[in-house]
Amino acid sequence: MGKVIIYQVFTRLYGNRNTTRKPNGSIGENGCGKMADLTPAVLKKIAQTGVSHVWYTGVLRHATQTDYTAFGIPRQHPAVVKGKAGSPYAITDYYDVDPDLAVDVNHRMKEFELLVSRTHKAGMKVIIDFVPNHVARQYKSICKPRKVRDLGEDDNTEHGFDPQNNFYYCPGERFTPYFDLYAGEPEPYIEEPAKATGNDHFDNAPGMNDWYETVKLNYGVDYYAGRLGYFTPVPDTWQKMTDILLFWAEKGIDGFRCDMAEMVPAEFWQYATDVVKAVYPDMVFMGEVYNPYEYRRYLSAGFDWLYDKVGMYDTMRSVIQHHQPTSAISRCWQQTDDIRNHMVYFLENHDEQRIASDFFAASAEKGIPAMVALVLMQQNPFMFYAGQQYGEKGMDREGFSGNDGRTTIFDYWSIDTLCRADKGQLTDEEKRLADIYRKTLTLARSEQAIAEGIFFDLMYVNGHLDRQYVFLRKADKSLLIVAVNFDQQETTIDVNLPAHAFDYLKMEECRTVATDLLTKEKLAMVLRHDGSIRMNIGGNGARVWKIKL
Repeated sequence: MGKVIIYQVFTRLYGNRNTTRKPNGSIGENGCGKMADLTPAVLKKIAQTGVSHVWYTGVLRHATQTDYTAFGIPRQHPAVVKGKAGSPYAITDYYDVDPDLAVDVNHRMKEFELLVSRTHKAGMKVIIDFVPNHVARQYKSICKPRKVRDLGEDDNTEHGFDPQNNFYYCPGERFTPYFDLYAGEPEPYIEEPAKATGNDHFDNAPGMNDWYETVKLNYGVDYYAGRLGYFTPVPDTWQKMTDILLFWAEKGIDGFRCDMAEMVPAEFWQYATDVVKAVYPDMVFMGEVYNPYEYRRYLSAGFDWLYDKVGMYDTMRSVIQHHQPTSAISRCWQQTDDIRNHMVYFLENHDEQRIASDFFAASAEKGIPAMVALVLMQQNPFMFYAGQQYGEKGMDREGFSGNDGRTTIFDYWSIDTLCRADKGQLTDEEKRLADIYRKTLTLARSEQAIAEGIFFDLMYVNGHLDRQYVFLRKADKSLLIVAVNFDQQETTIDVNLPAHAFDYLKMEECRTVATDLLTKEKLAMVLRHDGSIRMNIGGNGARVWKIKL
């Protein structure tokens, strides 16, 4: 029982306790987290915070400036690697595990399999990244099964587009981007003919703001001729990528977080998810889709969950920053009400700025009302990012990443709050924040009214509240009245209860005593048609009143 709570762990950073933190530091200088750092004790602690699924980010082998040639792993030219550690979204071998994450590089796949097994023993499920739209410029699989042909191995490079090619080409043209192709090496990086770049850049000269370290995969869509699709016969790339999904599914994982899923045609997803779910019916697919007009198409193509970024994330961010009133939250969920159980709510991930960063709210406390509302308001999944529960600021200048309010995905680094949490050195404020996260997330897993109950938004009869958000959840004889306060000051509010709520939720009028599940405080209440309840809420605070009907 309980709703899905996804914990994103950027594996390379998560267990690293080296606090050198030298900008642009090497793995030797700054250290690196390992899969082995996620011990049974660590995983048990994660599970106790209410987590149901761990998303291990950056598991597949990707481009890096660290030299692993001693282990038979091809070296990447630094001109086409972002940062010393490299982007986990520039895959160099879909059948391999990132050697940075292994204690014993030669047994890196075994270490991953053990991590999956430990996570399952701790009572949680495993999600890993699948990066379908693009690969590293120097992609070369050394771990593919014997009969598998490598990506691009059979391509006709004289054709810019061919439905059976794996890549797109610029025939007769060399890769000449707007930057130094030597990057300190004696020989330049050479690519001829140039391949199209990952962010749909189809000439030979990507700029610094392009995903220049990646090349676009070809799923049978002719971008040179206005995106015509050639899907019969099945494109070679479809089969290769579906085989990769099956390879990882066989490792016992429970789901894929699919990077930039909307840049790959929905027709492919329909094909691939059908094949995978025929063998692994419980496998979940979480898609990074940003266009709301495409949500339903990708769900019908086999996705179970989609990021709610341009709707709920953007709305909550603007409410936290006082750019919009709380009524905007109601308008937002109404846009996806028909698909609400498929939308993943979140306030942080590796792409977004940390709540506590100067670029977002400059205070982790300001995110509390949004977090409580997102976790408790519907039955859909909620996702949070390692360090978020301690108020990680993300204000480091790590190297390639720069000071942008995000935790780097390109550099070797360690996360300040995770290091201090390990040593019992969190501030009182950070401990309080972690406690609120733990209480809220475990409620979502244990309270029937949250996990399975009906949601009733009270904002339409509480127009006087523009900095507070109020709603009901109900299952059987259990009623929750949830109120959150986006103001920094403590406030007293009157929450109106419409007669319609009593009809809709099949409730009787009554006198009762409610208990706040976050603080254990008691409050006498009279629940009556078109009546109101007076309550006080702390600044950036929340109330979760439970009533036994």
